[in-house]
Amino acid sequence: MNKAFTKESDASDDDEDGPSLPPLPAGTKNYITPAGYAQLRAELLSLIDVERPKVVEIVHWAASNGDRSENGDYLYGKKRLREIDRRIRFLTKRLDIAEVADPSLHHGSDQIFFGATVTYANAKGEERTITIKGIDEADHLHGEVSWVAPIARALLKAREGDEVSLMTPGGVETLEVIEVKYPPAKDN
Repeated sequence: MNKAFTKESDASDDDEDGPSLPPLPAGTKNYITPAGYAQLRAELLSLIDVERPKVVEIVHWAASNGDRSENGDYLYGKKRLREIDRRIRFLTKRLDIAEVADPSLHHGSDQIFFGATVTYANAKGEERTITIKGIDEADHLHGEVSWVAPIARALLKAREGDEVSLMTPGGVETLEVIEVKYPPAKDN
C-alpha cells in the first residue's frame, strides 16, 4: 500500500488534550492565583513564540532532505509539533476560563479561603502545612493542594482553632486548624 494512504499511528491524538490535568468539576470556576496565571501565560507564550518556531524550522529542514518516511528528525519534529499544539490548545482553554483570585486580599484574616496557607494537626498531634491553590497550579510536592481536593474542601471557611472532619479511606479524621496565613498585599 502506498504510504500516502496510511494514517500515522499517533495522529489520532491530535484532537485530545491528553492526560495533563484533571477536569474541573461541573459548574465551577477555574480559580487561580495571579502568580499561577502568570506562569501558565508565560508557558503559553514561550510555546508560541520560542519552542514552536524552532520545531517548525527543524521540520522544514528535515523535509527538505528528501525521504520523509525514514527521516527521524522529520518524524520526531512532527510528533513534537502535535504535542506543542495540544498543550497550546489546553493552556488557551484554561486561561480563557480562569478566574484570578488574589489571596493577599485576605491578609490578616483567620478564616480559610482560596490561597490560604494552613497549618493543621490531626488527632495524633502531627502537624502539616498546605497552601490551597488552583487545579492548574497546585504542586503536592511543595505542599500545595487544589481547592477541589478533599482536604481543601474540608478546611475552606474554617477559622483558626476550629476542628473540621475529613472523610478518608480509613474513616473520618478530625483536624484542628492551628494557623492561617495569606501573602501580604503587593504595593504597586
